[in-house]
Amino acid sequence: MALLARDLLAQETVDDTLERITHAATDLVEGCEAAGILIVQAGRVRSVAPTDQVVVDSDRLQERLAEGPCFDIARSVADERGFRITDFNDEPERWPAYVPAARELGLGSMMGILLYTDDEELGALDFYSRRPGAFTEASETAGWLLASHAAVAFSSARSHAQMQQAIDTRHTIGEAMGILMGSHRITEEQAFGVLRRYSQDHNVKLRDVARRVCELGRLD
Repeated sequence: MALLARDLLAQETVDDTLERITHAATDLVEGCEAAGILIVQAGRVRSVAPTDQVVVDSDRLQERLAEGPCFDIARSVADERGFRITDFNDEPERWPAYVPAARELGLGSMMGILLYTDDEELGALDFYSRRPGAFTEASETAGWLLASHAAVAFSSARSHAQMQQAIDTRHTIGEAMGILMGSHRITEEQAFGVLRRYSQDHNVKLRDVARRVCELGRLD
């Protein structure tokens, strides 16, 4: 886990980080045959870095039924931040539509843990097995340790990506302003005003307007 924590922070992109997390789940958590991260945005489910098709199928099922353990945790409507379904055949009907449908997918047991930091909740890290009783207390402990490292790495990677995007956007806008200033002999303030008005009038993001100027050398 210590080696993994350093490895996660060394990944170059958000996608690389998430794929490393889910593959680590299958490598390090006893009983885990497949893993993925479920994110809910505006009521829609995203399956992130799934290691097997059954993860995607389960996520789509929970979205369609609007219920399920991972779905509830990712939306922060569950009382707990994690769960373990030891055996789908013996699971109390907490999710009356999802549980029997999950059995039809061939699932035998399952775990899910909220990925969160002090500042934000990021989604649910989910562990699947086709075998009933695959996950033990030791599996759950390992899952929590992995989720703790994963949440920090995910948050850090996303913040880095957002910062890099902001830097790239500022650079593109500055380059576009320079093109307009040179071609129209206007001031820096006037050039920015041209970009902003075009963005507002055409309902196009400012960075996309700037990118267009950089690519074409002008605004249509």
